[in-house]
Amino acid sequence: MRDLNAFYTDLQEEARSGMLSSEEGGNAEQMFTVYVTSLLADAGETENVRVCYDEKNSRRGIEHKINAYSLYENFETLDLFVTIFSPEPDMPVISNREVSASFVRLKKFFTNAARKQYMHDVAESAEIFELAEVLGNAGEVKEFLSRINLFILTNARFSGEFSGSGELEGYPCFYRIIDIERIHDLVNSDGIPVEIDLTSFSQEVPCIECPVSRSGYQSWLAVMPATILCQVYEEYGSRLLEQNVRSFLQFTGKINKGIRKTILDEPHMFLAFNNGISATASALETTETDGKSKVLTSMKDFQIVNGGQTTASIYHTWKKNRADISEILVQVKLTIIGDNAHAENVVSRIAEYSNTQNKVSAADLSSSRENYIILEKLSRTIWAPSAAGSTAQTRWFFERTRGQYRNERMKIGSTPARRRKYDLQHPKSQVITKEELARYLNSWQEIYKGSKLQVGPHIVVRGGQKNHSLFLAWNFGNRPDSIYFEDAVALALLFRTAQKIYGVGQNAIGDLRYLVVPYTIGWLGYRLDHKLNLFRIWKNQALDEDLKALLPEIMRHIEKAIRDSATHSLYGEWAKKEECWNYIKSLDFGISFEDIAPDVIDGTREPRSRIAEEETERALMQERRDRVASIPIQTWRAIEDWGSDTGNLSLPLCDAAFNIGSAVGQGKDVRDSLLPVAERILDLVTERVPELLVKMDCHLEREELDNESPAEITVDLLKKLIRWDCRTKVFAPAEYNFIKILANGEKAMTERNEGIARKNLQKAAKRGFNADEW
Repeated sequence: MRDLNAFYTDLQEEARSGMLSSEEGGNAEQMFTVYVTSLLADAGETENVRVCYDEKNSRRGIEHKINAYSLYENFETLDLFVTIFSPEPDMPVISNREVSASFVRLKKFFTNAARKQYMHDVAESAEIFELAEVLGNAGEVKEFLSRINLFILTNARFSGEFSGSGELEGYPCFYRIIDIERIHDLVNSDGIPVEIDLTSFSQEVPCIECPVSRSGYQSWLAVMPATILCQVYEEYGSRLLEQNVRSFLQFTGKINKGIRKTILDEPHMFLAFNNGISATASALETTETDGKSKVLTSMKDFQIVNGGQTTASIYHTWKKNRADISEILVQVKLTIIGDNAHAENVVSRIAEYSNTQNKVSAADLSSSRENYIILEKLSRTIWAPSAAGSTAQTRWFFERTRGQYRNERMKIGSTPARRRKYDLQHPKSQVITKEELARYLNSWQEIYKGSKLQVGPHIVVRGGQKNHSLFLAWNFGNRPDSIYFEDAVALALLFRTAQKIYGVGQNAIGDLRYLVVPYTIGWLGYRLDHKLNLFRIWKNQALDEDLKALLPEIMRHIEKAIRDSATHSLYGEWAKKEECWNYIKSLDFGISFEDIAPDVIDGTREPRSRIAEEETERALMQERRDRVASIPIQTWRAIEDWGSDTGNLSLPLCDAAFNIGSAVGQGKDVRDSLLPVAERILDLVTERVPELLVKMDCHLEREELDNESPAEITVDLLKKLIRWDCRTKVFAPAEYNFIKILANGEKAMTERNEGIARKNLQKAAKRGFNADEW
């Protein structure tokens, strides 16, 4: 509970300071909603969320309330979010009554919109209007909508129980509460796993284990009744699909005609005609039925890596055509990866090799991990030029994995001085995630494959996952270097500045910022033939005033053009189409670029220096060395004891922690070969026992106090120094012998000898000596 309270305090601190989403504006509740929905999207729990607050009040109180929504591109799933946010300093607890009331308000919104009532009550300029109109009029919703997920997002703790499912206007409806504990889990893990209890179904899933000669995974073959597969799919939908596959293969959830024909005409032949599905899980449980045959009873982290179309086609034929699927059996090849360091890579490769029928899947599913690692290294070693009016240098922090910035910040300690220094050098506003990088670069430049446009601003507005996957497939093939990194930061500054200028709320240019900003960046790049001087933006760490003054004019024109050209279409759906982008880029809006001539590259390019990879590696090693050296020897000893007592560190890692601590205690540089090991150890500590890093500050403060008020020199203290030095080897031989002779009474405790002993004591204190521990 202590960790949860600390997490709550950190969350409140970030919400108050606007750090959760510095570009979004608005109040703490909105920023909290943005933060949690982004965590859910990263974990594959939702996609393409749009935060748009709407509340309807009457004399009876709040009629309905909604904070965000996500309507999947295939119209199969609708996620609705409502937020309960507390500004209180102490973590609150919410009751079943509050939860029930919030779910009722969320359901009321859907009911009003689906019955076409609400679209007549809200202005067309309102953010929620588009969703209300889609729910009331779009035929795709009535044809394909298969589930409604209602989410409550709260920074409070919910300890009650709430029914997991129901029905809303004839659609299956599932209730989910994301409270402070769930948010903590999302930050510190890979999401909320799909856990399926197969004992709750009336039919069984027979299976056999395939012998595998090497450890690391298990392989099973199972035969799953279609009735079970459909019920599981009804609850989880595309969450069952491995995230990369869902994005890359453009899963639509629509019915395959061949599969539909087999289901309707020859259901008993389905197993013979269909290849089935390939799936992964982290664990499974089985039971024996007759002493020999096995059946599956549960699966954890169940993910389909091949066969999503098969699954969706069976489900929709059953649901829409009321087909009898009681005779249909589906073959399942199930790979159990387990909990190992290579699980993500193994799942991705299974997905890649299982989907080779798609012509771009091998390239798409590679995820360009090496390029991300290179970018991470560059971001840890390149200092940005000082911004105007400041002498402080900062870094732009590329977050290769979710929560990396938070974990790195935790490693430096928790005292205000240490946090303040880290925050000055690594501002939260200068963190760039993978999804943001994809948004900035895909907005800026078109990518063609032959005559086919693969990447452009219309892709960006389709949502984070879709855009990110196409970025990996088409726009991230070149090996990044320091110039690539500087240009990426410049595009981040351009995009974020445009967001700020567009604004939010009453003072905004309009209510289509999520469409207009990517289109503005793309239009500017296209019209300038991509000759905007990005290096100039990087050097200034800001846009020139003339360029900033031009952006609102461009955005007003683009907003009007999108609205005017979206005949018989919703603005958001129209902006996702290539036809919309082609139309917008054909317009010049009568805009002159004369005032920003200094920002456009002419025939003579300004020379730029490229940092060699060897130099980057040297700088990175020094960064690691400084970070490791900043952790006192007491903390390394505590880490060693924790690892040994709990078994969380192997004997070689415990030995490494001891040697690292000894080097730090003696003021020596940690060996280069130990630096990556130190990073691994610190990552484990940050994940499992972050309190050890909090205690680090206590050690440092106590060391300062000990130096200010030296202890009395006694024989007992000297003997403790001898025992400590036998382990740490800090003292020179002459220093050690002097203390030993003094402790044995072979020398008198004169004022001179006491002064020498005190100097040795101060040296030991600086290296981590604490008399209470010896």
